[in-house]
Amino acid sequence: MKNLFLQYKPFFVFLMKFFLAYFLMTFIYNNYLMSYGEMKVDAITKLVARNTELVLQLFDKDSYIIEDKPSQFVQLYYKNKYVARVIEGCNALSVMILFAAFVFAFSGKWLKTILYILTGCVIIHLLNVLRIAFLAMALYSYPEYEHVLHGVIFPLVIYAVVFILWVLWVQKFSDYATGTPKK
Repeated sequence: MKNLFLQYKPFFVFLMKFFLAYFLMTFIYNNYLMSYGEMKVDAITKLVARNTELVLQLFDKDSYIIEDKPSQFVQLYYKNKYVARVIEGCNALSVMILFAAFVFAFSGKWLKTILYILTGCVIIHLLNVLRIAFLAMALYSYPEYEHVLHGVIFPLVIYAVVFILWVLWVQKFSDYATGTPKK
C-alpha cells in the first residue's frame, strides 16, 4: 500500500490540494451568499447584471435591468422586452471557484499562481457577461430556442474557455510545465 501511495503521490497531492481549495472557497462563497438573506440580490450578481446591461446598451439603448428583491434576481430587458433573469447561478462564481481550485492544485510559484487565477477570473467574468448579453439578444429573436441556447450552446462556450485556460496553465505556467513539480 505504501508503494502504491508513493508511486501515485503527485496524483494524491493534486486531489488533496484541489478538494481543499474547492471546499474552502465554496464554504466562503456560501457564507457570503447567506450574509445577504432572502430578500436581496448579492453584489456579484448585481455587478454581472449591470455589466450585461452596459453591453446590451451598446446594441440597443432601450436595454435595462430591474432588481426583483423578493425573488432574488435581476430582470433583464432588451429593446424594452423582458428576455431573461439574472440569478445567483449566472454570476459564474462557481465556475471561477472550480477554475481557481484546479490552478491551485497544479500550483507553481505563488505570485504566478495568484496572478493567473486573478487573470483567469477576469476573463471568465468578461466572457460570462458577453455570454449573458448575447443570450439575451438571441432570446429576444428566438425565444423558442431557450433550452438549447441557455442549456447547451452558451455553457459549452464558457466551459471550453475554462478548459483552455487550464491546459495553458498546466502546459505553460505551472511547475509541471518546466518539468519540476514540487515534491
